[in-house]
Amino acid sequence: MIPKERMLTAMRNGKPDYVPVAPDMSNMIPCRLTKKPFWDIYLYNNPPKWKAYIDAVKYFGFDGWLEAVPVSYSPEPVPELLPSLWKEAIILKTDDRIYTRNHRTVSGKEEWSRTCNVYYIDNSPTHGVELSKLGMPTTTPTEWEDVKKVNNYKGTDAFYEAYEYMGDRGVVGLAVQMPGLNIKNPDSVYEYYDNPKKVIARCEKQTENAIATLKKHLELKPDFILIGNSGHMLSNPPPIFRDLSLYALKEFSKLCKSAGIPSQVHCCGPEYQLVKIAAEESDLSSINPLEIPPMGDCDLAKVKKEFGNKISLMGNLHTTDVMLRGSVKDVENAAKAAIDAAAHDGGFILSTGDQCGRDTPDENIFAMIETGRKYGKY
Repeated sequence: MIPKERMLTAMRNGKPDYVPVAPDMSNMIPCRLTKKPFWDIYLYNNPPKWKAYIDAVKYFGFDGWLEAVPVSYSPEPVPELLPSLWKEAIILKTDDRIYTRNHRTVSGKEEWSRTCNVYYIDNSPTHGVELSKLGMPTTTPTEWEDVKKVNNYKGTDAFYEAYEYMGDRGVVGLAVQMPGLNIKNPDSVYEYYDNPKKVIARCEKQTENAIATLKKHLELKPDFILIGNSGHMLSNPPPIFRDLSLYALKEFSKLCKSAGIPSQVHCCGPEYQLVKIAAEESDLSSINPLEIPPMGDCDLAKVKKEFGNKISLMGNLHTTDVMLRGSVKDVENAAKAAIDAAAHDGGFILSTGDQCGRDTPDENIFAMIETGRKYGKY
């Protein structure tokens, strides 16, 4: 089988020629491999992050899993409204960081965001930092430089280019988000308990908007649809999930099933209850990353035994103890254990927990791939 076919077969809970191998490494490792400052990728789109990822797929030779290419369905902006659009501007550069703020012109006056984005030379960016935390004034900057992207894609151009660039090396997806409480905003939890009807109504509107976006995604015929929010169950445990997120999951997965396109949830952190709900109450095709304690709460063998006949599984080598700090032998042993736990009868993709770190040794990634190829044959 070619990698794309292998991944799609496993995502649909079928049995490919051998277990697909797709470590979760969409960000830092591809950026490191470019040998460029990380801000080139994250700020200037040079190259786009999706292209750096596909280059990493080619370098390591694993089964590609590009989970979300950015697309936009917004109409072209009306020229007379352009002054009101937000722009990102560099306000400070140091040897290892670039600081930006957003600004726009309203009624001839310049408005500036009260937060800052920080782009690092060798790490992923931090967005929405309070200026006071950085010791920066909230006043209008006296000097700035608007960011000029090297690659500035419009509409669906990035998706089509990424799809062609990936070719048969793997799958390319588009994403929708489940509504719910925001783990990064504790106030949303208080709001839910103080005014649940308001929060439920807002989530229903978000679901309606996401369904409209999903229908447009499906017209593009991606290989799969990614559904999710990182750490979603941390702030949306089952009772809240049922109030705010379950209807969206059901509708999203039903639409994907009708279109013949696999749907996949990504939810790092505790996920066992979400696997159970998704397998028993939705049409979801696949779920990842099924992290083990202390990052998550999933026992791969238990999940396979209980739900493997209903849903495809993707996971779950530990990203720090095994992939980052472990030896090649540790990686081989962990990969064999995951295959033993979940690969029987198909429906399993050998992967890692959420996002392998920047300094994960290349030899560990190669060891994971080689073990999957040899030990994971059907």
